[in-house]
Amino acid sequence: MEKRRLSFWQIWNMSFGFLGIQMGFALQNANASRVLQIFGADVHQLSWFWIIAPLMGLIVQPIIGYYSDKTWGRFGRRKPYFLLGAILASVGLVLMPQADMFIAFLPPLWVGAGMLMIMDASFNIAMEPFRALVGDNLRTDQRTQGFSVQTALIGFGAVIGSWLPYVLTNWLGISNQAAEGTVPLNLILSFIIGAFILIVSILVTVLTTKEYTPEELASFEDKEEPAREKDSEEKKSSLLDIFDDFRKMPETMRQLSWVQFFSWFGLFGLWVFATPAIAQHTYGLSYTDSSSSTYQNAGDWVGVLFGVYNFVSAFYAFALPYIAKKIGRKKTHALSLVIGGLGLLSIYIMPDKNWLIISMVAVGIAWASILAMPYAILAGSISPKKMGVYMGIFNFFIVIPQIINALIGGPLVKYAYGNHAIFALVTSGVSFLIAAALVSKVKDVDDVIQ
Repeated sequence: MEKRRLSFWQIWNMSFGFLGIQMGFALQNANASRVLQIFGADVHQLSWFWIIAPLMGLIVQPIIGYYSDKTWGRFGRRKPYFLLGAILASVGLVLMPQADMFIAFLPPLWVGAGMLMIMDASFNIAMEPFRALVGDNLRTDQRTQGFSVQTALIGFGAVIGSWLPYVLTNWLGISNQAAEGTVPLNLILSFIIGAFILIVSILVTVLTTKEYTPEELASFEDKEEPAREKDSEEKKSSLLDIFDDFRKMPETMRQLSWVQFFSWFGLFGLWVFATPAIAQHTYGLSYTDSSSSTYQNAGDWVGVLFGVYNFVSAFYAFALPYIAKKIGRKKTHALSLVIGGLGLLSIYIMPDKNWLIISMVAVGIAWASILAMPYAILAGSISPKKMGVYMGIFNFFIVIPQIINALIGGPLVKYAYGNHAIFALVTSGVSFLIAAALVSKVKDVDDVIQ
């Protein structure tokens, strides 16, 4: 037996839930720092609040990956986790910008941080089973296309989420101003709309996608086994075996871990510090002006810029399989990271806010590749029986660099950069370039076979 070849639209429906996940994730990435500043956080404290996000990934994703490998029931293997994650994330999305409603019981800043934790834990519950589903359902020769389609949907969802506050204000006239300590209405409505679309998009995947049974996956494994490292202990019975799996991770995963480390260290710096960096460096504001109308305009423009890089990534994702076929997946990823690194560095020299669009086009090229190519390279080196747990373990190399950046990013901005957050973005650009150089060390199993 071998896996059936899926049509483009079957792959599209299988990944459609990512549109909603990434819409919610984009609303969080573009606006969480602004919301926390409205509730009283200082700029150098932002990365400490953001540490919640990668910590949730570090804890949640390997556990969810392990149990999704072991799950099979009337609703499938991975699909129950999509739905649970979507419901919980929607609660966080609705409540985070309205944390001030709990002021009689708790400070809004802490409620907002708690909702950020719930959102990110829930996105993680949904996200890694989606990655594993591509590995489960697609043949080796369709995996690059599968992760590219997933990346395109991530891009489209992120564009909607990133642009929504700007659109509500500038096209529909909904105010982006509010009393001090209160989140503007355009942000509150954006988060509510994001929660609704998240639930709907997840349901599309749940209702249209068929999963292989464990018995079917076992029958496919014998055909694919020569392509990957043999695992002498396939049968696992304890959650603690995650640590053993970590120790025995495939060589390809170990090599990719360094590429992922520097890629995601750079991304975290962008997400946390883009709003204060651009408000200061491009709009000429002080880092203490977070309640001013100009700062809210700067925040909305950062959302537009984030939408630009996600819009570019959505279309570049469709080109990735063709570029990779011509020059190989490793060279494709390295080139994309170089372009993104130069884009981040260019933010420092751009003369006004409109020129930043060019910087974000370059970042979008790197973002598309980061979301697709490492997973396409990795999937060929993993046993199908452990696709979920290894995709979860692979997430360590996404969240650990974010945790490190969260711990040192704020002090660097305050003490090394003199509260000039723009240098955090410069550091992110350098980090991308280091990641690009490290791609050459990676062994791509599927490319070796071809």
